Amino acid sequence: MEVLILAQYFPPDMGGGATRAYNMAKGLLLVGCKVTVVTAFPHYPTGNIPTKYHRKLLTIENEGNLRVIRTFVPPVASEGFAKRFLLFTSFAVSSLSALPIVRKADVVWASNPNIIAMIPSLAYKIVNNCPVVQNVDDLWPEALFDLGMNEKSLPAKLGELLAKVTYRFASAITPISPAYVKVLTQKYNVKQSNVSVLPAGVDLAMFSGKSNNVSKNIKFRVLYIGAFSPAYDFDQIFRAAKLIDNSEGIEFVIQGGGELASALKSKIDEKKLNNVKLIEKIVSRQEVVKELYDADALILPLNGIGSIEMGISSKLYEYQAAGKPIICCSNGQPARYVSETKSGIIVRPGDYEGLAKAAIELKDNPSLARMMGENGRKYVESEASIASIGLRMKTIFEKLLQTRA
Repeated sequence: MEVLILAQYFPPDMGGGATRAYNMAKGLLLVGCKVTVVTAFPHYPTGNIPTKYHRKLLTIENEGNLRVIRTFVPPVASEGFAKRFLLFTSFAVSSLSALPIVRKADVVWASNPNIIAMIPSLAYKIVNNCPVVQNVDDLWPEALFDLGMNEKSLPAKLGELLAKVTYRFASAITPISPAYVKVLTQKYNVKQSNVSVLPAGVDLAMFSGKSNNVSKNIKFRVLYIGAFSPAYDFDQIFRAAKLIDNSEGIEFVIQGGGELASALKSKIDEKKLNNVKLIEKIVSRQEVVKELYDADALILPLNGIGSIEMGISSKLYEYQAAGKPIICCSNGQPARYVSETKSGIIVRPGDYEGLAKAAIELKDNPSLARMMGENGRKYVESEASIASIGLRMKTIFEKLLQTRA
């Protein structure tokens, strides 16, 4: 079976969208599929496109058995609605330049956190006469409402209309979270039989080492690593850090890059937080794994607003794969997931006192921290490996192809 994955974000890009597309590509390869990825030049979140892609419209790369076709997007940081929309539409157009190269596809998987991805997917569907499966990383345009878009505005109404059209033309839909199903079936009238919840999963081969049960850090390190995005409430971390006296021996580390970097630096200096370290550095996937292993606890500081609470961040699977306890700031699906898998402590978004207490509890109770880390690791091993996710997706593809036949 030849599968085409259409994904604006793909490693070395940061973020959940890139991680999910990469995991699905590898998972499908593991279960015997041939996979081609059409993606954008690396650009997320900073807009800094590597020099080897300058003055090019398209490149073809081979990563082992995986063929990756990268197409043009402008060197624009992913920040604000206008710039994000420019990037989305640029890729929707430039991805069509790969049509002459992708000579055969039995099925297309549209793996993007926005519904605009379905526009070029339909072109590939027509040319290859094949079904399209739409992944739902984030609910759109609902995610834009979280960023301040007026739900009654013309752009919002057009976005909802576009969502209805694209969902209608998809042969199947694979949301990453069970909380999305109600929106898809009730708001957009998608048939329940066309929806299959498929988590992001995790590449356990990257986490093949053993987590250190005994910390080598001078201080108990609570780590966030990823994009500095408005979806996260870093102020909750700062206020918790202010409560914790330096004598507690706890350090919060925030590493990554993105639109909030300068604001975060200013707040740390303003509050004189000696127990918070900001590392503005985007590293490779292998280095991310090393940083996760070196931490004592891992934090997901969601802001608790809107549709973000309905999804399940791919970070959670990686945190679990690293065998570390999680501090999950959430009041929605992420909190339920961590609670059900018994892999961490739940804190309400904005509850900085609860966050401080959670960090102290994990530091003072190493056996509890170790147990939570082990629970998370066992869960992803049994339920969320990329091989199991790839097999489930392949089964969905096969059913669609049998129906067409």
